[in-house]
Amino acid sequence: MAILQQNENELLPYEKCLRYGPQALTDDELIAVILRSGTKNCSCLEAARRVLDRAGSMGILGLKHMGIGTLTEIEGIGNVKAIMLVCIGELSARIVRADRKSVVNFESSSQVAEYYMEDMRHLERERFMLIMLDNKCGLIHESVLSEGTVNYTCISARDIFRDALNHGAVCLIMLHNHPSGDPKPSEEDIKATAAVGDAGRMIGISLLDHIVIGDNRYFSFKEHNYI
Repeated sequence: MAILQQNENELLPYEKCLRYGPQALTDDELIAVILRSGTKNCSCLEAARRVLDRAGSMGILGLKHMGIGTLTEIEGIGNVKAIMLVCIGELSARIVRADRKSVVNFESSSQVAEYYMEDMRHLERERFMLIMLDNKCGLIHESVLSEGTVNYTCISARDIFRDALNHGAVCLIMLHNHPSGDPKPSEEDIKATAAVGDAGRMIGISLLDHIVIGDNRYFSFKEHNYI
């Protein structure tokens, strides 16, 4: 029995996957399978463990927030492996979003905030998104209209409603994050929300809310009676 246990412990990650399935792999073993090979001084499993060490308390979720530059600083991770890892992170996020979209109906501001919180709370730059809904508040489409510092002079109501009309939206939700972690809206946030709301009433597409994402906190214009 001891010999059998020792042999199982010595299985390479891909051998373990073949025998027991991917669900049996630890996080570092999953990453090692993706990396496929190591270097002379660093096995793929050791490189995978160093990736998770760099992610810290975020664990495997940290893959979504590490760029190519950060990954290539890790011994055993070159440009090709770094690109593979960031693409796996993005692929995983897209699979989750695609799965959620098929069943998502936003009936409250808290549902919207919860849905986007993990995608946006760790972003180091501001991202402005437009959430387009049908007449039952079902998610039709989402668009990123700005990345970096949110500059409302570059996000015109015309652009917003052109996008909404193209996708047949009945109502909209504006969404952006504050990298500081504090979701309190700025004066510019307030003015821009009022302007888009006014334009929507003229066109017949309602602005339901503008939600600002902070670090595990959010601010809803609707909940605070700004809309």
